[in-house]
Amino acid sequence: MHDKWVLCPICGNKTRTKIRPDTVLENFPLFCPKCRQETLINVKQLNITIITEPAAQTQSR
Repeated sequence: MHDKWVLCPICGNKTRTKIRPDTVLENFPLFCPKCRQETLINVKQLNITIITEPAAQTQSR
């Protein structure tokens, strides 16, 4: 098996999460201990995609 460390999409450092080729994650909250940021990711067959949420918009009356 070929394991791979998940890198932080913000600072590029290793996180505490390791994935394998058969790992599937959806809407996974990835926390980076170095930059202390949390991002949502999807993982399928060692391909990592970052989920960007739209910014909150103010409600107009």
